[in-house]
Amino acid sequence: MRQYGSQWTLVCLSAGTTNAPPTGDDVAVTNADRPDGLLPSWDAADPTTDEPPHAGPMPATSRIPPGTFGLRILGVSEVARAVREAVRADDRLRDVWVEGEVGRVTISTAGHAYFSLKDERSALQCVWFRDERVRSAFQPQAGLRIVVHGRVDLFEPQGALQLYVESIQPAGFGDLTLRFEALKARLSQEGLFDTARKRPLPTRPTTIAVITSPTGVVWRDIGHVLARRWPLAGVVLVACQVQGEEAPASIVSAFRRLERWIAQCAADGRPDDAPQVTILARGGGSLEDLWSFNDERVVRAVVGHPVPVVCGVGHEVDVTLADFAADVRAPTPSAAAELVVPDRAEWEKAFRRAGERIAAAATRELLTARRDVEAEGRALARLDPIAQLATSRERVGLLLDRAFRASDAAIAARRAGLDRAAVALPRLVAERLGRARASLDAAASALAVLDPQATLDRGYAIVRRTADGAIVREPAEAPVGTPLRVRVSGGELDARVEPGG
Repeated sequence: MRQYGSQWTLVCLSAGTTNAPPTGDDVAVTNADRPDGLLPSWDAADPTTDEPPHAGPMPATSRIPPGTFGLRILGVSEVARAVREAVRADDRLRDVWVEGEVGRVTISTAGHAYFSLKDERSALQCVWFRDERVRSAFQPQAGLRIVVHGRVDLFEPQGALQLYVESIQPAGFGDLTLRFEALKARLSQEGLFDTARKRPLPTRPTTIAVITSPTGVVWRDIGHVLARRWPLAGVVLVACQVQGEEAPASIVSAFRRLERWIAQCAADGRPDDAPQVTILARGGGSLEDLWSFNDERVVRAVVGHPVPVVCGVGHEVDVTLADFAADVRAPTPSAAAELVVPDRAEWEKAFRRAGERIAAAATRELLTARRDVEAEGRALARLDPIAQLATSRERVGLLLDRAFRASDAAIAARRAGLDRAAVALPRLVAERLGRARASLDAAASALAVLDPQATLDRGYAIVRRTADGAIVREPAEAPVGTPLRVRVSGGELDARVEPGG
């Protein structure tokens, strides 16, 4: 059905044949045995046997050295291996289903997940290898209650008893939810839900296609919204089933009929008759009611549609895989209709604001032109020769007056400066000479203090070796018999070092 203005025309797209699209890293556990140790004991068992009391069979490599007796001390690796063998021998632990609350989750750089599964009294460490984890539609999160399938085993290097997880599912979830999550994860890996492939909606579509049931209230609601918001657009109804076992094939068939219609319009040179956007709509319901829109064939039909698709299925809380595949997801069918067309009232306001902006812009342009004309008139008046001569004469007079005033001020300032210098010169010369004389006296006093003769005059002497003239500062520098020259204030004396100092 197509509407232009208030006129509605039914466009029947005949159903034809449809070509629906076809629907760990292992942990290497190494164990290095170490030699067994034996300690003597006061209550040792019979020294003739190699088996300690209360112990199981010993490895063939363990032997008690001759001449010793004592308790059998097991190595850590032996105990870990015995525990591992006991755990692996228990059939109940080789294939277990465990329900509990997820503790802290850690993802290693290799992609393995490590978390704890706990209840009111106990906690169990879990390991989920990357190969199994990436294939799962559900991932553990702290605080969730889940059901885990796997096996219990011992990690020997750390002696840790762990649950090696093979699959995870939320506790209490039904089969449809698990199928939904699994299909969502697989299609997401193919890139069908990538944001990069989403297409923008046209601003003002001339034709809109609606794929829904013609007998439901959804079709009437969409028609009312489109007529109210944008009556200029034509609407094409593509009827299909939206519930039941035949619904997925019917929806895919509707997409195929619509695609043939778009191709026919393009071939006939009628691009405006071809829809520029498609609405896939259905009312609310349970997960079972909406399951047709989680069908893989429907998802691939939405992704492969040549024009943007707006999915308005269910209520705001309902989510289907078609929502993820569509270019735009609307919370309700009516909201989908509001998204594909603009609001007529808003456009009227926009046109009114545009007219007001155009009038204001024209007024501004006229005012600017008037100011420009007035400025040009003033410029022409300034270019009049008589006005230019009068202006030049006035400017010359002002410059001459300014020059005379500046010259008089400079001469007066220079004269005043000379007068002040003549008055202050004798005083400055006297002060300069006094400072120079005081500096000379201080230098002479300092030089007298530093004169070596003054030191000698105070009774000190300078002792030198006669041989090389070196000054003697330490007794060791002048052995016994060394000739010396001693300089005192009045002259020099010859001396020699005698025994006993």
